[in-house]
Amino acid sequence: MSSMRAITIASQGSPVTPNVRIREDFAAPIAGEGEAVVRTEASAFNHLDLWVGRGLPGIDIQYPAIGGSDGCGIVESVGAGVDASWMGTRVLLNAAVPKIDPQLPSTRPTAYDITMIGEHVHGCHAARFKAPVANLLPVGDADPVQAAAFGLTFLTAWRMMVTQAELREGQIVLITGIGGGVALAALALARHFGCTTIVTSRHQSKLDRAAELGAHHGVLDTGVDFSKAVRALTNRRGVDLAVDSVGKTAHLSCIKSLARGGTYATCGATTGGDAVTDLTRIFWNQLRIVGSTMGDMREFREVFALYSAGYLHPVVDRVFTPQEAVAAYTRLESGEQFGKLVIDWR
Repeated sequence: MSSMRAITIASQGSPVTPNVRIREDFAAPIAGEGEAVVRTEASAFNHLDLWVGRGLPGIDIQYPAIGGSDGCGIVESVGAGVDASWMGTRVLLNAAVPKIDPQLPSTRPTAYDITMIGEHVHGCHAARFKAPVANLLPVGDADPVQAAAFGLTFLTAWRMMVTQAELREGQIVLITGIGGGVALAALALARHFGCTTIVTSRHQSKLDRAAELGAHHGVLDTGVDFSKAVRALTNRRGVDLAVDSVGKTAHLSCIKSLARGGTYATCGATTGGDAVTDLTRIFWNQLRIVGSTMGDMREFREVFALYSAGYLHPVVDRVFTPQEAVAAYTRLESGEQFGKLVIDWR
């Protein structure tokens, strides 16, 4: 069995960074039926990489673990049942591999569980990764660093806003925690749809950066209710959609920021999932709460088509070499980044 370089998390713990190890002798993956092995050109970080290091309730993560749910590279080998024409193709990974549950109604296209590459199984922070070819999108001559930075965050934001929240042109959209990958993807999508955007952050510098990217308004999140500031920016009307991945500390402010008939959409809870809400406001104002995670290949093709056409662009905070993996995890864990952190494997 051949070996490869891999960025591993040696054991569970918090902080994660002290457990990061660069290995030169990690066993290289072998393509199974319906799978391909991809020579990694670029892999990108998500907050999920920290949860993999810290451990997740109910998920038996095997350490040493390889994180990374964003990867772009060249198909190097294929397994049984895979057309040989995949060989040599540059592909972008959709890390969410669907597990169809026959007990769930087929009329609900989002009603399925997933196996997450980079969480449940080894991911892309290695010289090679493997995946079902059904989860690989050919991307032609796309820049690998940009493509890897685009993948999961824009897919997540697309399903969250377009599929689940039914985003419409001209709406007012609130986006919490600007600077994170999903939040920046949400800002790009909202701007593409011609929406008015309000973003929040604990850092004025990030609000200033977001304004340069086209955010209409910024609200400094000081840890107290920011809904009054949001409503003041909308002549007390409120917003049509609140896009939140912050969770506990922002949830109630988002609910109180919504206009009648508005939607709160969540795809994460970096500050915790045990949020306090306001049920009276939810039913009286006929609000919707929708959950969303990742996305399917149809949605992946839809949002990547906008990237290919030049309408959407990821924000890259910093590009690292594999040898700088500890520095990459340090920056991710600090929360200081504005945009995606990427490993260039070329």
